[in-house]
Amino acid sequence: MDEKELIAKRVALELKDGDLANLGIGLPTLVARHLPAGVRVFFQSENGIIGMQPLPEEGFAWSDLTDAGGSPIGAVPGAAAFDSALSFGLIRGGHLDVTVLGGLQVDEEGHLANWTVPGKMVPGMGGAMDLVTGAKRVIVAMTHTAKGAPKIVKRCTLPLTAVRRVSLVVTDLAVIEPTNGGLVLREVAPGVTPEQVLNATEASLIIPTEVPTMRLAASPT
Repeated sequence: MDEKELIAKRVALELKDGDLANLGIGLPTLVARHLPAGVRVFFQSENGIIGMQPLPEEGFAWSDLTDAGGSPIGAVPGAAAFDSALSFGLIRGGHLDVTVLGGLQVDEEGHLANWTVPGKMVPGMGGAMDLVTGAKRVIVAMTHTAKGAPKIVKRCTLPLTAVRRVSLVVTDLAVIEPTNGGLVLREVAPGVTPEQVLNATEASLIIPTEVPTMRLAASPT
């Protein structure tokens, strides 16, 4: 299974019926394709919509209907569109149940760095800082390493997105929960051992006696 699809399938299980959720650009947008049957989530995008969904089929793209990354989206019946002021008011006012964001680094204290790499051009900051600060739950969906280098580190060396501790980290190798006591290894991906996760992680991990295999949402029909 493609590593990004695996991550999206695991994150989808964290969304609850009736949630108001924001998906960051890139990998997190895949989560919307894997919602369990019977779970209806209201997807919000910071450029001003509640009720977005993947395009129903090729050819239905409309240049005026996009997500925050500019990719074409669909909309459920009853979807609402509004300006950025209201959209960020929803985010900063604490009305989002959950946000799913990509990550460059997560450290032992559960801090996230995901908005810039010093020296590299950033086309736009987006709303990551507002989302991490304002959403009730923050889920980081990212690959466990980048070009062989661990992304779960002792201390973030890249600029932090916010000092708030994230709620959960889902990678292609593991599910890790930041806690007051440190990073706890909650699940491992199918075919992966806790030792393999440790070898791919710079940060210290708390490993329970039993670490179950990662649960995954069923493939869409």
